[in-house]
Amino acid sequence: MYELRAHLDFFAELGVDGIRAEPSWRSRPSGASSEPAGLAASGNEGADGSANRSVNHSASHSADLGAAQKGRVHASAGDVLVAIREDLGDCTRCKLHGLGRQKIVFGVGNPDADLMFIGEAPGADEDKQGEPFVGRAGQLLTKIIEAIDLRRQDVYIANLIKCRPPGNRNPEPDEMDQCEPFLLRQIDTIRPRVIVALGKFAAQSLLRTTEPITRLRGREFPYRDAILVPTYHPAYLLRQPSAKRDVWADMKRVRAILAGD
Repeated sequence: MYELRAHLDFFAELGVDGIRAEPSWRSRPSGASSEPAGLAASGNEGADGSANRSVNHSASHSADLGAAQKGRVHASAGDVLVAIREDLGDCTRCKLHGLGRQKIVFGVGNPDADLMFIGEAPGADEDKQGEPFVGRAGQLLTKIIEAIDLRRQDVYIANLIKCRPPGNRNPEPDEMDQCEPFLLRQIDTIRPRVIVALGKFAAQSLLRTTEPITRLRGREFPYRDAILVPTYHPAYLLRQPSAKRDVWADMKRVRAILAGD
């Protein structure tokens, strides 16, 4: 009973005043186009004037996937993700493998998900378990997912990089360069309709911008055949609970996009 009350109290903090019972909006209709509908493409230029990564990257989709999958036949997106993980191997491509890494944190969830969450990097709990967002911030993310009538297993969750940086520092450019191709292959395999960038670092890195998260959230960006929605990181919400209502506003928009509204 206590857990149920705590769950309902959390929704009340977000400002949730009801849930949608019908399951039809949760999955992509058969034969539906993968092109996002109702895209509000605002702010498509980075602070340096360079274009953000966007749907224009669809031209590189085949090249990204084909480089390591040439000659293979896969029955499903899940099979492709397994192959990408095999290509990653016991990665030693950057210095993080020698800086205390315990486990590679590849990603978890539905390989056919319409909704994908991307964070910054694994933390201590994730490094131990090999799964993204399993600590306190991960528990909060699970509640946020449930607030839009989905389950954790309905979505896909990953990070910009696959290994924990020492002291939970921000990933460095060389580390990002080595991990980015694997993340892009994950995105192009899953083909989500919506990507939620969790936190300042993830949003700025994906969009190639230096704009603060306070200016990025509340907007939508085209990104590799998906709509990217930046929002605050769950870890930030643990420090600043007052920001939960902003995240709820962002997640209601995510739910509307998935529903085709």
